[in-house]
Amino acid sequence: MPVEEPHRVVCHLDDLLADRGMTLASLAEQVGVTVVNLSVLKNNRAKAVRFTTLTRLCEVLECEVGDVLEVE
Repeated sequence: MPVEEPHRVVCHLDDLLADRGMTLASLAEQVGVTVVNLSVLKNNRAKAVRFTTLTRLCEVLECEVGDVLEVE
């Protein structure tokens, strides 16, 4: 089985939530995903994210994709 290399994509949900005074639970409800799924993304453990989820995150947070994700 091949060894999986770590990715360099980091998620900035913590900063975005703090700037907006939002909780992860509130964001999850507005986006339509579970808190667990958002927590995985927020803690940089996600291996993928649906474009529909990313689009909804940007709509709710009133930001751009580059504000949520960044390649280090």
